[in-house]
Amino acid sequence: MVTEHTSSSPAQVLVASNRGPITYTLGEDGTLDARRGGGGLVSGLSAVDDKLWVCAALGDGDREAVRRGVGEPGVRMLDIDPEVHADAYNGIANSVLWFVHHLLYQTPVEPVFDAEFRRQWASYETYNRAFAEALAQEAAEGASVLVQDYHLALVPGMLRALRPDLRIGHFSHTPWAPVDYFRLLPDDIAEQLLHGILGADRAAFLTRRWADAFIGCCTEILGGTGRTRIGVHGLGADADFLRRRSHEADVDERMAALREQVGEDRKTIVRVDRTELSKNIVRGLHAYRTLLETRPEWRERVVHIAFAYPSRQDLAVYRDYTAAVQSLATEINGAYGTESWTPVVLHVKDDFARSLAAYRLADVALVNPIRDGMNLVAKEVPVVSDHGCALVLSREAGAYEELGEDAIVVNPYDVTGTAEALHEALTMSGDERSGRTKRLSEAATALPPQQWFLDQLEALRQG
Repeated sequence: MVTEHTSSSPAQVLVASNRGPITYTLGEDGTLDARRGGGGLVSGLSAVDDKLWVCAALGDGDREAVRRGVGEPGVRMLDIDPEVHADAYNGIANSVLWFVHHLLYQTPVEPVFDAEFRRQWASYETYNRAFAEALAQEAAEGASVLVQDYHLALVPGMLRALRPDLRIGHFSHTPWAPVDYFRLLPDDIAEQLLHGILGADRAAFLTRRWADAFIGCCTEILGGTGRTRIGVHGLGADADFLRRRSHEADVDERMAALREQVGEDRKTIVRVDRTELSKNIVRGLHAYRTLLETRPEWRERVVHIAFAYPSRQDLAVYRDYTAAVQSLATEINGAYGTESWTPVVLHVKDDFARSLAAYRLADVALVNPIRDGMNLVAKEVPVVSDHGCALVLSREAGAYEELGEDAIVVNPYDVTGTAEALHEALTMSGDERSGRTKRLSEAATALPPQQWFLDQLEALRQG
């Protein structure tokens, strides 16, 4: 069931994404508590006041809010059947499309595209159709619609069929798979996904590399991109917000607590990630262990602050991965720790203030994903760092395109090479670190979230 509630007048600018800017929690006494989200998309969309954000009701609180007619101006939440949403979100978006674009499959045993996959794919179509119908219903004549990400890849094509008058854009926040890997998908599904995005007037990506991969898939599978224009918008860090927020009292408190855990006169290697398979946390810990094995001079002199915030814990493979991260951290501490030194300080409870505190303390930032659309942590740490920070960066992160020149670049699969990069980062001179941090910060903030969104809107309207 999709709520029939519509805004009072047709919208000129519409945004569609799985997750919206607000989440409702249902209390035991029946009250609804609203909480606003953060992140680049929320920050970017604040650039436009008069817009409608169409999103899915993600939990019981959201669904209850829709049923009661509770909401806030400028947001329309869709009460899609929970089982349909679970199939579309967990079954297809996060277990198939995410795995394809991040090259995560163990191909000797997966994927297996069987009858169950086809059943879930039908739910993905239903879920996308709900968004397309809501957008068609809400949009003014000739309005601009910006559809976000792999969850809603079919929406542009479906919406084009319903409302050919609209200006439709699609933005991919993930990498795009190279054609040989994309063709793991059944042929008809691969074609359907590409046609879905090509329903947009403009399809945009975080880097040129991902845009070229999409063009390559379209060329090989469909013979080209048709009339759809392709754009690149490298989402940057919000410098003003980060610098202001990172000096608030709660961050100072967490800095004091982290300093106590680290101890006096020790260097820090910091990573902040969700426990997402693509983030490569386990290999990062192996690289740190290799550093301690091969460079014993760093024992007692460095601490790895690792924040691994649980993600997608309703999927068994993610629960197992989170457990593997915790187990390896414990193993390293057991093998090398002393009474006065804990080699790995691991936190798994999400805490934004503590993340900012770690950014400020970092001597080295380790960002080593297997593959990442951008990775904003790589951009945020140099902006927030108090004393300059060496960045060890995977060449498979989208951020490499903009930051690679001033980072120490690693192959994310090469544990030995990453350990050597950590040593190089730890021994970098203060002057060099300072100069690199300044240049990294400038590159990281070149396209802040609000400008990133306005640039897309302008490019879409220009036609």
